[in-house]
Amino acid sequence: MNRRTFIGKSVLGTAAITSSFYAPPYSRNRKIKAGLIGTGRYGMAISRAALRVGGLEFVAICDVDSEHLRQGAGELEKLQKNKPRPFKYYTDLIDMKGLEAVFIASPPQWHALQFIAACEKGLDIFCEKPLSYDPMEGLAMINAAEKAGNIVQIGFQRRQSMAFNHARQYINEGRAGNIHQIVAQIHYRANPGDTTIQDPPASLDWDEWCGPAPKLDYRPSIGHYNWRLEKEYGNGHLVDWGVHHIDIVRHIMDDGMPSEFKATGGIYALKDQITTPDTLTANMAFEKAPLVWHHRMWGTGEINPEFNNGIFFHGDISTIFVSDSRFLVSPADKTGQSTDLTIPTDAGMLDLHVAEFLDAVKLKDPGKISCTPEDAFASTASVQLSMIAWQTGSTVKWDNRKKTIIDNREASALLKRDYREKWQHPG
Repeated sequence: MNRRTFIGKSVLGTAAITSSFYAPPYSRNRKIKAGLIGTGRYGMAISRAALRVGGLEFVAICDVDSEHLRQGAGELEKLQKNKPRPFKYYTDLIDMKGLEAVFIASPPQWHALQFIAACEKGLDIFCEKPLSYDPMEGLAMINAAEKAGNIVQIGFQRRQSMAFNHARQYINEGRAGNIHQIVAQIHYRANPGDTTIQDPPASLDWDEWCGPAPKLDYRPSIGHYNWRLEKEYGNGHLVDWGVHHIDIVRHIMDDGMPSEFKATGGIYALKDQITTPDTLTANMAFEKAPLVWHHRMWGTGEINPEFNNGIFFHGDISTIFVSDSRFLVSPADKTGQSTDLTIPTDAGMLDLHVAEFLDAVKLKDPGKISCTPEDAFASTASVQLSMIAWQTGSTVKWDNRKKTIIDNREASALLKRDYREKWQHPG
């Protein structure tokens, strides 16, 4: 018998309690003085979420695009009634007297330097995913946070998802049996944008935007937002989007890092438009169950498009499919009952994740954080090592105790990339 049900939060029991919105009553107390680094699309999404939670004020923002900076300052002034002080350089922002916390929403090539500098100033940090561009940066960021002893939350907000928390509870209770394989995927038709080399917008300091990464000739297909599919900046769909699924798999399974990585695929449909795979299969040997990642950025995706974005947990009692808004169970015993729960997409995931951070900052309690730098490193390095396996066409074996690649000189060389000109790699 099949059952398709629409459910609200109250039906999910423990999972719902985990995900139910909690906003600390900060408005009755003084407000945390915060800064925002990166005022693009997602930087503003984070700042709106923080202001919805309450208990802080953005006193400073920075961006190397003056138009983004102008628009961001104007929007925040409307939302909080006070205009934040604008800066071009993050170094000036973190020097601001009285600053307590910083939200980092810059592209990944900047995360490590900005994060470490904020740690050295003793600031609490909310940093967008992925943790870093390369694994050695990530390890340096962990060390900086340990030394600083500050509150740090990394932006893997699906840890707050009602659907994924329900899957975690279901699996932990043994209702799917032993999980023997996990398949994660996000298929979509990519639109890389204009690949014509041209001058950057007059408002954008392209040299400073590239920062420590290689400075490529500007074209819209690698600039604002579209950098995700450029190898030198976003490092592709698995690192940008897939890392969310790899992180939530680790969280659900309570697993560490894979010991081995293999990847095949290439740039087939989008040649000369992007520099990372439009088609990829990656195998990650997690301890508790092997994981297969798929993506296709062309064609139709799955025959049933409802499965284009989500994760399959294949257990010996049942298979679970879970996405942001769906929880589907198919029993191995075909006489058993299937369950198909349509769960309201939790638009508050980001609010919950930010609220958790602000609660921890206010109480100076790192125990309230659900995604530490160490945890984020495991998720981020897993996708980075998968891309290294693809780039080298080799099997990459990982020693998690030593945090290094085993017996693969070509792959090991990609754990750390050279920085450009005036910037120095922290790893």
